[in-house]
Amino acid sequence: MSFQEWNVPKPRHSRLLKSALQAKISNTQQSELWTPSGDQGWKQCVESSIVPTLPEKSTGYIQVFLDGGLNQQRMGICDAVAVAKILNATLVIPYLEVNPVWQDSSSFMDIFDVDHFVDVLKDDISIVKELPFEYSWSTREFYAIAIRTTRIKTAPVHASASWYLENVLPVLQSYGIAAIAPFSHRLAFDNLPMDIQRLRCKVNFHALAFVPPVRALGDALISRLRYPSETRTTLGTNYLRETTDRRRAGKFVALHLRFDKDMAAHSACDFGGGKAEKLALAKYRQAIWQGRVLNSQFTDEELRNQGRCPLTPEEIGILLAALGFDNSTRLYLASHKVYGGEARISTLRRLFPFMEDKKSLASVEELSQIKGKASLLAAVDYYVGMHSDIFISASPGNMHNAMVGHRTYNNLNTIRPNMALMGQLFLNKSISWSEFQQEVIEGHQSRQGQIRLRKPKQSIYTYPSPDCMCQA
Repeated sequence: MSFQEWNVPKPRHSRLLKSALQAKISNTQQSELWTPSGDQGWKQCVESSIVPTLPEKSTGYIQVFLDGGLNQQRMGICDAVAVAKILNATLVIPYLEVNPVWQDSSSFMDIFDVDHFVDVLKDDISIVKELPFEYSWSTREFYAIAIRTTRIKTAPVHASASWYLENVLPVLQSYGIAAIAPFSHRLAFDNLPMDIQRLRCKVNFHALAFVPPVRALGDALISRLRYPSETRTTLGTNYLRETTDRRRAGKFVALHLRFDKDMAAHSACDFGGGKAEKLALAKYRQAIWQGRVLNSQFTDEELRNQGRCPLTPEEIGILLAALGFDNSTRLYLASHKVYGGEARISTLRRLFPFMEDKKSLASVEELSQIKGKASLLAAVDYYVGMHSDIFISASPGNMHNAMVGHRTYNNLNTIRPNMALMGQLFLNKSISWSEFQQEVIEGHQSRQGQIRLRKPKQSIYTYPSPDCMCQA
């Protein structure tokens, strides 16, 4: 990003920010915030109601090619297992496409523990890591250069089980293999047998474990957040020596801050960087989407009233302060590049000086194995997010949805910002801090980890109850 692209944004809500910086928070309010979710009357429920069995003979091999980021690919993997089960087919470990935005070529085996995946699902479906020699011609490149009879290109979004039986099973029976691409969001969330729904959750919440290096780095970051060292001495540039006091385990909030240029441009909102920023984002919209962005037809005020603008680092900081988090809160920043860099984050850092991220917590040496690999960076953030006391995301999206679903399944506190309410409150330039705080607290009382039942068409991966949870 060139420096001409924007003017350093001044705080847009300076009165609220000043009050947030001076706010005194009672101990009662603090302890209520950190209280773990109590028993909500639901328990995890993914085992099949009938003893799972493998078919005597597989109908053939299913290949899928998955695009998108880590969390979109994760949903695709779960759906691929379900489709293989529906068709009594053998699943080939899914192929992950190179992400055009992040340019990451990480494979399934680079991100997920493949042996664990196969072992957890061994009674449900047959899985192979690679195709046998007689099918070795069926590759991504083979399908890229011509129309092929073994490729399924026409799977509709949210296709039914019967669609797969009518359209994919004949291909398997004729050729012994079927490659489905595109495959993202290609299996319905409704009208599927309960055992298929539970299998999808079993994949998502039990079979998909990250590779040991990701878990080890995640555990190190979590330990440093929970036990901030009294002295963390840097020895050279690559190695951190820590002395931690194990008796004083601290709590931390994981904040997913999706505020990259892509998100900022696509939202078509004004983020206070002046004319230069508006022009830069309009140019980006033109280059990436030829200007065709749904939000462009609305004014900034209309978008904020509808809750369609991602919260800026300043706004999410003020929201957290209004909810009762004080400046001693340890915050883990889970995010890729923030549009505007440190200048954009500085207000959030003023509110939460104990804010950390991967770079501040780990050594250069520790980070070297995931450097430049967006999927592995996202995997570390996902892992730390799953082990945080509280998780909050600054904008809805795949990471937010994945974490909400997984943390619901594990009955963990997750704050879902009320985007429309926050948009309206930030537009009100005369609101006092006490009014703002009262509105924020009331507007988020039912948005802190309470289990919500899935409605028709909603994702089972965001709302695992009642399909994958039973009343205790």
